[in-house]
Amino acid sequence: MEELLQVKELRKTFQLTAKQQKLENTKEKVKVAVDGLSFTAYKGEVFGLLGPNGAGKTTTLRMLATLIKPDSGDAILDGASIVSQPEIVRSKIGFLTSELKLEDFFTPNYQYDFFSGLYGVDPQIAAARKKELFERFGIDKFAEVKYGNLSTGMKQKVSLVVSLVHDPDVVIFDEPTNGLDVLTAKVVTDFLLDLKSRGKSIIVSTHIFSLIEKVCDRVGIVIAGKMVECGTLGEICGEKTLEDRFFEIYEEKVGRIDE
Repeated sequence: MEELLQVKELRKTFQLTAKQQKLENTKEKVKVAVDGLSFTAYKGEVFGLLGPNGAGKTTTLRMLATLIKPDSGDAILDGASIVSQPEIVRSKIGFLTSELKLEDFFTPNYQYDFFSGLYGVDPQIAAARKKELFERFGIDKFAEVKYGNLSTGMKQKVSLVVSLVHDPDVVIFDEPTNGLDVLTAKVVTDFLLDLKSRGKSIIVSTHIFSLIEKVCDRVGIVIAGKMVECGTLGEICGEKTLEDRFFEIYEEKVGRIDE
């Protein structure tokens, strides 16, 4: 298999304010969010990052998307370094995150056209792709409704479509179904499978076991900023379910959940 992404010893820390120290019940002034994380993903596969909230998944994906810089380490995505060649990396990827906040005042029509223009997409190609995606996700009925007036599910759909205006070969999804109702979550999951069938390379983070089992070729389990297991579901789980195996690993690394 051809390598798409090689993540090498990524590390990221954040300074904690006094309020944050109190909320996290710690006297430490520095939080280690990602601690020497390494893994490899291959072209044409769906690679999942699985872990609890606070494990470092979102921080990792934000570094891969060049939104924040690592303190140390690097990642090479399709030949480009996230540290020294961020512009090239950005041109190759689509990044969807629940933290993506589109402007409430503008409509889905305007937002799509604006971002396709930023990416330099040919207007005719952009228009045809917008028609296809808007119809698929039911956005066409709300195309002229201000983003701030849309439901949570529809906002997620618009964010997804806007992230893919340039039809990237590499798609990074951070918790793509988090907070969605079951119907919208299914639409997003089905779209992931469609992207996979079209040969797209996908990196997805989630804490939802069923999503990993349904769409991922391989998975990396992240706990406290470290990669503790990585491989196919068969390699990691054997005859056990992913949920059972995850909690076994968690207790091995951290201790009992109820302690």
